[in-house]
Amino acid sequence: MTATITLPSPAKLNLFLHIVGRRPDGYHELQTLFQFLDYGDDITLSLNPEQSDIRLESPISGVADEDNLIIRAARALAKKTSGDLPGVTIGITKRLPMGGGLGGGSSNAATTLLGLNHLWQLGLGLDELAEIGLTLGADVPVFVRGHAAFGEGIGEKLTPASPPEDWFLVLKPVCSINTGKIFSEQGLTRDTPRIRIAPAFEGDASRCRNDCEDVVRRLYPEVNESMEWLAEFGPARLTGTGACIFGRFPTESAARIIWESKPSGITGFVAKGVNVSPLHQKLTELE
Repeated sequence: MTATITLPSPAKLNLFLHIVGRRPDGYHELQTLFQFLDYGDDITLSLNPEQSDIRLESPISGVADEDNLIIRAARALAKKTSGDLPGVTIGITKRLPMGGGLGGGSSNAATTLLGLNHLWQLGLGLDELAEIGLTLGADVPVFVRGHAAFGEGIGEKLTPASPPEDWFLVLKPVCSINTGKIFSEQGLTRDTPRIRIAPAFEGDASRCRNDCEDVVRRLYPEVNESMEWLAEFGPARLTGTGACIFGRFPTESAARIIWESKPSGITGFVAKGVNVSPLHQKLTELE
C-alpha cells in the first residue's frame, strides 16, 4: 500500500441558507443547499510505521493541536479501532481562508477521515465516518458523503441533490466573521418558512436567500461594499455566515472577466461548482 497520499479538500458553497427555527439547546434549524467547488486545500497523509503519534507537518498559526479539526479527526478515527496503527504526519497546502464560510476546516477534517480510513485500511463505511464527522462539526458530514445535498436540521440531515454545475466568482472581503456573534444577533431572521427540495432549484430569489446576509452586511462594511460591487454584474450572495460572497456565471470566461476587474485589496478565486466532491473522485481513482 502507498505510504503517502495527497488528497483534495474542497470548498463548499451554501447556495442558499434559511434559518427556519431555533432548538431548545440554542442551535438553529436550517435549510440549505450545499455544492462543492473544484478548488480548495490539499491534505498529504504520510504513514510512519515506526511511530504511533499523529502530528502536523507544520502547525497552523494560532490554532493549538487540540483545537485543530485535522488532528481531532485523526484521533477520533484512531479510537474506532483496537489495533495498533502506524503514526501519521499530516501536511496541508492551505488555499481556503479561515472563517470564510467555505467550510475549510470541516473539509480538512473530512479529507483526513476518508484518507486515513483508506491508508489505515479500516474499512469503515460513509455512515460511520459521517457519524464521527458530526461530532467534529455540523458541516463535516456533507464533505464525508461527498455529494451536493439539500441540508436540514443543523445541516447534518442530507438529501443528495444535483444543482447546475455553473462557474462561480468567490470574493473574500478583508474581515473575519464570528459565526457565534451572527447567530446570537437579535435582528437575525429565525422563522423563514420551510421549503421542499424542488423549489430550491426554481431560482426564485424571494424564496431562496441567505438569512444571515442582512446582519452580516450591517455589522461588516467590507462585506457590504463587496456585495454591492459584485451585484452590479448579477445576483451576489453570502455563503454560510461569510465573509466570502459569490456570484454565479454560465461560463469560466464570463467569471474571469469580472474577476479581472475586481477592486484592489480583495482576494478570491474562480471555480466550477461540482456535485461530486473532488475528494471522492480522487479516492475512486486510488481504489
